[in-house]
Amino acid sequence: MSLPAKRRIVDTTPDELSGSLQRLRFVREVVAKEGQAVLAAAAQLSIDAVRAAEMTAECGGCVVVTGIGKAGLVGQKLVSTLASTGSPAHFLHPAEAIHGDLGRVRETDLIWAISNSGRSDEVVRIASFLKTQASGLIVITANEKSPLADEADCVVTIGQHAEACHNALAPTCSTTVMMAVGDSIAMLASRLRNFSPQDFARFHPGGALGRKLAKVNQLMRGLAACRIAADTVSIREAMVCQSEQGRRTGAVMLVDSSGKLTGIFTDSDLARLLQPDGELELNQPIATRMTKTPTTITSGAPLQDAIALMSRRRISELPVLSRDGRPIGLVDVTDLVTLGEVER
Repeated sequence: MSLPAKRRIVDTTPDELSGSLQRLRFVREVVAKEGQAVLAAAAQLSIDAVRAAEMTAECGGCVVVTGIGKAGLVGQKLVSTLASTGSPAHFLHPAEAIHGDLGRVRETDLIWAISNSGRSDEVVRIASFLKTQASGLIVITANEKSPLADEADCVVTIGQHAEACHNALAPTCSTTVMMAVGDSIAMLASRLRNFSPQDFARFHPGGALGRKLAKVNQLMRGLAACRIAADTVSIREAMVCQSEQGRRTGAVMLVDSSGKLTGIFTDSDLARLLQPDGELELNQPIATRMTKTPTTITSGAPLQDAIALMSRRRISELPVLSRDGRPIGLVDVTDLVTLGEVER
């Protein structure tokens, strides 16, 4: 099967976009126009945006977001923002709503209806039904004098913004503003709910974001993968000790007779002793060469705290201790590099 020929843009390109620099200038102008629209919208937001956030925070059910076309796509993104920041939410397609999906709306739910014009037929058609079934109707629109706004309990006006499209037609600035304003309402509602980083972590257990919000225990090497020795052994004995799993870590954690951490001896410490001008007697006590009172972190601390601590102290191994000072694991910088949490 032959592939379709590539569309030739050279013959149809306007003179002002004939070169790479001109095209770069164009895309920068589009981004700048959208940014300017967001700033303009921010400057004209009224107390109604605060009321919308308060209604959202007080909602005892779900926030049901609806919209059609590009506004509907913005609404679906806002559903994700709401759901991940403490406000349970789902999207309701207005065309499906009139064919039975209105049954998804309960009296404890709150409606967000998004329409730039406030005149989208599909959304206006279901507005009165939604208002009757739910606890309230918030409308996000550029036109406060519209049929949709007339139905609302709260109207958040985002303002009229010229589109960045060269034909002044494709929704660009308007949809960017919708999203920014919706995000701002969701963020204030989250603050009003006292939504904490720990709450956020419960909803984001996977991926890079989940790891940033994880506890140190989730990434540390457990005791079975760590090298531990008594602080009374020699350097030689400490360096040949292995973990239960036979895995070699870059440090040996030294403990006293009660099992509490008293020091750490790293491969870097050994390398310094092996330098030509260094004096090394492998049979001398490890206690004379170990780092006493090393930097540690407590079990249950956020992983980000461990990363920040290792970066600030420029260390590669961080013992994780129980509250009574006993080692329960070790954070190794190589694991952080592998997961992309720090640069090599």
